[in-house]
Amino acid sequence: MPSSTAPPGITRNALWLPILAGLCASLVSIGLARFAYTPLIPSLIEAHWFSASDVVFLGAANLVGYLIGALIGHPLARRTSNKTVLRLMMLAVTLAFFACAFPLSVSWFFGWRLLSGIAGGAIMVLVAATVLPHVPASRKGLASGAIFLGLGLGIAGSGTIVPPLLSLGLQQTWLGLGLLALVLTAVSWFGWPSSAPPATASTPVKAPSTSMNPSVYLLFAQYALMAAGLVPAMVFLVDYVARGLGAGQHVGALIWVMYGLGAIVGPVSYGFLADQLGAKPGIRLVLAVQAIAIGLLSISSSFAALALLAVIIGSFPPGIVPLALARVHELIPEHHQQQVAWSRATVSFATVQALSGFAYSALFNASGGHHGLMFVIAAGAFVCALLLELAVRLITPSYAGASPFAKTSAH
Repeated sequence: MPSSTAPPGITRNALWLPILAGLCASLVSIGLARFAYTPLIPSLIEAHWFSASDVVFLGAANLVGYLIGALIGHPLARRTSNKTVLRLMMLAVTLAFFACAFPLSVSWFFGWRLLSGIAGGAIMVLVAATVLPHVPASRKGLASGAIFLGLGLGIAGSGTIVPPLLSLGLQQTWLGLGLLALVLTAVSWFGWPSSAPPATASTPVKAPSTSMNPSVYLLFAQYALMAAGLVPAMVFLVDYVARGLGAGQHVGALIWVMYGLGAIVGPVSYGFLADQLGAKPGIRLVLAVQAIAIGLLSISSSFAALALLAVIIGSFPPGIVPLALARVHELIPEHHQQQVAWSRATVSFATVQALSGFAYSALFNASGGHHGLMFVIAAGAFVCALLLELAVRLITPSYAGASPFAKTSAH
């Protein structure tokens, strides 16, 4: 298929509609539902809505929900349709925002934060599978970057939209976020593709083989290590600057805005990287850069250095998603098997991310609040992800050229 030709089922001029819908979905379900919570933490404690320990516990609810959503996303879609589940999940997040404006109890708040996480996980495994089959092959990396740009916009928005809303009051902030989510849900409502993914005669849908070559498992393991590596900066960056370095809350907020700027640039630039270099060398490059950046963060104290590192590090959490997805598409040509592999990759990411959130918090408390230790461990996770590929290559030299769902006897 020529790169300038849109796939069957959707006109070329209308390609932006499903991409916009995907962007809205990632913005609402993860960008806002997860990252807007971070700048609300001090206010939740100061307003005596919840104790400090309860606030941390409630923050983990979204990560646990994300894992559940990643597991149930496809089963839900099989019973209805991708489009129906995506719409329902966006409505669920919107409802959760409105419900969180009323702190009736810890269990009430936990339930709604859990639901918003479930919606985020389900959307993450379904949104690309719903939109990308209708995008020309040569533009899939850039398109997936545009879809997951919503994650970056949510991170940036958490540093720009939430503070003005907080000046109106904590309850008004939750209601404002709910209203924004409702508007974005409405914008995306009719943008989802109504046609099934275009099928080809040469690649009939079949049950996924249980025998995958090591390159697929390598991706799952690397993606899980990426989750372990991105958590410390995502959780501790502002506290490191404000309290660890003694720079104060204002400087911490400025660094978080720079982190958000990187998060906006990340998805599209990483998707472009996948289109130009290929996903495999792209993953190597960003892992090396992130390992260096997060390592330098542990020994940096000047504002200029912190700001630059925050931009680089901030590009990673939303940016690695389209890059990993592009790797799935490189390894697996058949659409249904791509969905299966992406679901497994998302589950591995979500599992390690949730466990890491608790583990880092426990280690942080046990170390007496040693931020640098957290960042060093994160750098180690990125280095391990790089070394895994070398290890697999040494153990299984044929892994790079194997068909990812091929029979083991083929090699």
